[in-house]
Amino acid sequence: TNHTHNGSNSLNIEIHLDSHNKKSTYNIRHHQIIHHEEDIMAPTVAAPTAEMADLSVSTAPKGTAKRDALVANEIAVQSLWESEKAFECNPSYDAETGEKDEKFIVTFPYPYSNGHLHLGHAFSLTKAVFRAQFERNRGKNSLFPFAFHCTGMPIQAAANKLKSEIEQFGAPPKFPEEDPAIRAQMEAELAAAAKAKADKAAATGAKAKGGKTKLVQKTGTGIVRQWNILKKMVPEDEIPQFADPVHWLMYFPPIGVEHMKRFGSGVDWRRAFITTSVNGYYDAFIRWQFNVLREKGKVLFGKRNNVYSIVDGQVCADHDRSEGEGVGPQEYVLIKLKVLAPDHGQERHAKVEKLLKRVDEEGKKGVFLVPATLRPETMYGQTNCFVLPTGEYGAYYVDATDEVFIMSARSARGLSCQAYDAANDVYFTKEFGKIECLETFTGDELLGLPLKAPNASYEKVYTLPLLTISMGKGTGVVTSVPSDAPDDYVALKALKDKPDFAAKYGITPDMVEPFEVVPIISIEGYGDASAVTMCEKLGITSFNDKVKLAQAKDETYLKGFTIGVMTVGPHAGKKVSEAKPLIKEEMIAANQAHLYFEPESKVVSRTNDECVVASTDQWYLAYGEESWCSAVKKHVLDDETFNAYDPTSLEKYETTLDWLKEWACTRQFGLGTFLPWDQHWVIESLSDSTIYMAYYTIAHYLQGENNLNGDESRSPENIKVEDLTDDVFNFIYRKGFPVPKTSAIPGETLEKMRAEFRYWYPMDLRVSAKDLIPNHLTMALYNHAAIWDDEPELWPRGYYTNGHIMVDAEKMSKSKGNFLMMLECVEKYSADATRFACADAGDTLDDANFSRDTANTAIVSLSNEAAWIKEILVDGDKSNLRSGDELNFMDKVLDNETNRLIKATEDCFAAMQFREGLQKGWFEMMIARNDYRSWCQDSDIPMHEGVVRKWAESLIVLICPICPHWSETLWKDLGKEGLAVKASWPIAGEENKLLTRQAKFLRDSIKNFRNQVGKAKKGWKDATVVVAENYPQWKVDALLWMQTQFDKESGSFPATFMKDLKDWSTTNVSDKKQVKFTMQFVSFMKKEVEDVGEMAMDIKCPFDQLAILKESQAYLKAQLNLEDVGIGSIDDAELAVPDRVSQNVSPGKPYLWIR
Repeated sequence: TNHTHNGSNSLNIEIHLDSHNKKSTYNIRHHQIIHHEEDIMAPTVAAPTAEMADLSVSTAPKGTAKRDALVANEIAVQSLWESEKAFECNPSYDAETGEKDEKFIVTFPYPYSNGHLHLGHAFSLTKAVFRAQFERNRGKNSLFPFAFHCTGMPIQAAANKLKSEIEQFGAPPKFPEEDPAIRAQMEAELAAAAKAKADKAAATGAKAKGGKTKLVQKTGTGIVRQWNILKKMVPEDEIPQFADPVHWLMYFPPIGVEHMKRFGSGVDWRRAFITTSVNGYYDAFIRWQFNVLREKGKVLFGKRNNVYSIVDGQVCADHDRSEGEGVGPQEYVLIKLKVLAPDHGQERHAKVEKLLKRVDEEGKKGVFLVPATLRPETMYGQTNCFVLPTGEYGAYYVDATDEVFIMSARSARGLSCQAYDAANDVYFTKEFGKIECLETFTGDELLGLPLKAPNASYEKVYTLPLLTISMGKGTGVVTSVPSDAPDDYVALKALKDKPDFAAKYGITPDMVEPFEVVPIISIEGYGDASAVTMCEKLGITSFNDKVKLAQAKDETYLKGFTIGVMTVGPHAGKKVSEAKPLIKEEMIAANQAHLYFEPESKVVSRTNDECVVASTDQWYLAYGEESWCSAVKKHVLDDETFNAYDPTSLEKYETTLDWLKEWACTRQFGLGTFLPWDQHWVIESLSDSTIYMAYYTIAHYLQGENNLNGDESRSPENIKVEDLTDDVFNFIYRKGFPVPKTSAIPGETLEKMRAEFRYWYPMDLRVSAKDLIPNHLTMALYNHAAIWDDEPELWPRGYYTNGHIMVDAEKMSKSKGNFLMMLECVEKYSADATRFACADAGDTLDDANFSRDTANTAIVSLSNEAAWIKEILVDGDKSNLRSGDELNFMDKVLDNETNRLIKATEDCFAAMQFREGLQKGWFEMMIARNDYRSWCQDSDIPMHEGVVRKWAESLIVLICPICPHWSETLWKDLGKEGLAVKASWPIAGEENKLLTRQAKFLRDSIKNFRNQVGKAKKGWKDATVVVAENYPQWKVDALLWMQTQFDKESGSFPATFMKDLKDWSTTNVSDKKQVKFTMQFVSFMKKEVEDVGEMAMDIKCPFDQLAILKESQAYLKAQLNLEDVGIGSIDDAELAVPDRVSQNVSPGKPYLWIR
């Protein structure tokens, strides 16, 4: 904060507001705040009302009176909305033409009902809420429905965990960690495990992820008890009831409804519901959906590799995970390196020798080290094999091949769940999920073993140490190809160059010295040993050079695959990309290799089981099928049919459509809907959530308000679940199906439901956090395209996605004390102030920042502005205001600014840019009013009632999407009819761009004059504002050239404008020093043109500067705290303006001459 005293009763304060990167100047005189904005984007502090005796400048309210008043007002407004059924939407049609009135339906992914809604929900939710209300104010029939998701494993797993805790520790439970000593020990063990994980990630050069699961992040402790989680949300004596998963469905959704109402969400609650078979109506809808998908050949059955929980006994989809959301299966190739008889007489090989003897005696087919590789085509270049000396390995018997594989226990566990020959239903092991371990080894016990490596040019290679192997990825065994793998080259070279290092691990010279790099792939620009080339190029000398090694690896692998050419083997001469699949299949056919799968990264189920990849019999949706995928992609990439609102989001949809393939859509237990033709399976949570937006359109006929669970006795149309046959749903939702003749549902009711669906569909907008792009959002597109394949006009019209929310620039976490619940924010800040801060938090895919200071400031700002509007337009003496048709300069400016900001705010909201819309519709509206109020006060001219009223009524509607309770109250206070949430968007007159420029001229002049006053020497009192009517010739020339470059039709300059400017300047400006000034001037004027149009290029100032300044003379004196300010032209001979002053004056840029 920079501040300067300008007199005995005035203080200038310059405030730099980091949250908006803007600077404001406040001139405080006589307990009034006059606000001036350099970049007109920073939040303003409203001027105190006249009766305030003392000035208080603060970002937060003192006490809670203002907050309490806002909250009390919100509750009253919500009651009004409910009584008026403000958000209940029904189809409406033009009385004359019968055409349907313009509608808008926006939806939001229903939240999972295993707890209360938090700020993360609220932030994403506001994007839908704001847009729905904006469209309502625009006169559209705007529907925002809502529901609650209960399908899947999370609730089931939590209920099971609670049941286990009660059985083990009682109710209420006596947990061992209640003993401080035991708790300290448990926490130390958890901390040690987290540190070990981080150290391992650092040692391997992997990108370390947070060691906390979602649950730990939310609870703030590593000791997680389900009882304690529930204790924070429900009365303790009710907790035992939550051992029944159905109780969760009865308890949390109704609370969610109440919290949403307190947030002012504007939902049509008649259409609300919960999922799962508990709600028979929704259950019937999902059964119909899957019958249609099967009818269209989209649901298939067979063995597929999916992320799988052995403990749960089923596939673990994204919503079933506590860690690893979005992670899928990764295919590897297991290379079989046959263990030969140890040939160096080392004692550490005794267990291996014993194993080899046993295998031979039992007639088994050998022992193999089995590294997992992504590059089978490089096996021609093998020189050795690596293991981790401290790693733990096992020898596992593989029934399918009658062989023994040496690998990590983790990878063996995964292998036991996978198919050796899927076509013939043969697995690697006889018993799914179980594998026999014949022996265990440390990595050290495997070092120095001779191996037979398939496709290698060496008859025999050895097992060597590599200290950077991760036992959490692959098999813990790594085959070495130093020609094309930088890590392998550096490790082998270290063993050769450092005999002491090799000797430390019992590695003799003959195990490393004879093994030279074997060239196998030629890459243009990298030679035939790209790893060697890159290591030498980057100066890599040690496997501790992790960053450089990662760079070298990425570059060699990419170039090798895309432009590399095989130089050895039967596929020599072929591109690597062509040879790779052929070599893989040949090695598998020769029994030299097998396919092996594991998750791309660690996945943990909600039952705390580390998942594997399993090949299981599975019903799956055929995502990725060529015709299906191409239809969806065509729809998404056509901006006439789909709006992603952000090019980055659009790229993510395209990428997802390229990689999303067959999706396991059923589970064997958990909450949900049973597959209609195979009752052994339950439809999983992502698959029963793809077209439920269509269910919203008829839910109020089936369930109605306060009937989330679908109680048949409360059905508004007395519809029974059993009557919701596929024929009924086909008639309602699909084209060309007749009214079911035998239905118990009246034909009139069926017709109404069909008409309602046809009225609301297609869905205009779906709002979500960005992490649903790779699954739910893309799947919803697929399913719409399948169900309505003959009506693409019914497919979703737009998706908007946002980033996650941080609080005060930190990730939400209980341990940091910033994990905020929705209701907590409403009670602490009010709903409107919370929504205000959410709007200000950001709109991009980047993580947004909810500032608690912004929420507190909003309380003050909303309260003060409401008080001022009421004081001026409701409670105040109208004789203190002007009226009539005669408007002065600043009346016209405020009216013009109001027009400009109405349009600007509308454009922002329509583009889902709510932060920018808040800047326009609130902050800049405040600035415009503040300038007007100050001008009138300093000029001793009353404000104009009509102008102020238009500004206030416009402000109320502009901010209504964000702060509807505040708007509703003021709407009534101003005597307006109807509800603010139904009020029409203000009608904006055409912006007078010349007047906008004149206002900017005055505002910028004041700012510049204020800076000049601050720099004036002590004792200087005479001040004259000097203006110029004409530019110097060099500027005139530049402006005339700009006019020739400007395209009036597009209202813009060509893309090559700056390059053309440089060429023109160097050719037409003789003075080289003047070229720089010319380019700076033109660059500045180009921005002026973009702001106000082509008039900015006029070679004379297009308005009367002297008239504006003279009309504002009193304002200037007051703002600058000067006794007198003269105003004159630079051409006035009597002024005798010196050259040093005149050089600073140009048309539209006056100068304050102080002397």
